[in-house]
Amino acid sequence: MTDNDFDPARMFRAMQGYGHAGLLGLTYVAHGSDWAEIAMPFNDALVGDVAASTMATGAISGLMDMCCGLAVWTRLGHFRPQATLDLRIDYLRAAHPRADMAARVTCYRVTRDIAFVHGMAHDGDADDAVAHVAATFMFTGAPMLLDGDGRRPGFAGAKVAER
Repeated sequence: MTDNDFDPARMFRAMQGYGHAGLLGLTYVAHGSDWAEIAMPFNDALVGDVAASTMATGAISGLMDMCCGLAVWTRLGHFRPQATLDLRIDYLRAAHPRADMAARVTCYRVTRDIAFVHGMAHDGDADDAVAHVAATFMFTGAPMLLDGDGRRPGFAGAKVAER
């Protein structure tokens, strides 16, 4: 395995429609050597304040947590199982009504067992964040190669039902 085996775009295409990322409708946007960006389109099922038509904070937390993990794997250059040790999200304001969300997270340090990240979520203007995130992740296993489809070998996840 080389340090360039992990392709976040390919992994997201392969996992689209599975697990919480599938339920939230998360999509790959872009990545660099130590950062990742993903998006979550507005969905009436994810509204937290019906009167305001704004996304639920839980959905935004899921978006940010997934983006954090993706930033770690992108920096490592491979998929490695990890557990969230600490995830702090500071909500700065409510999202705009019926707005799509995006998250961009940077993995700024990796030790033998821990990865550190920080980032933000916004609803269209990266200079006007909805929330900031800072998190640490503990590696729970050795690096894993993904198959040609960008999935873990033996992946048997359940596809999210069509709405």
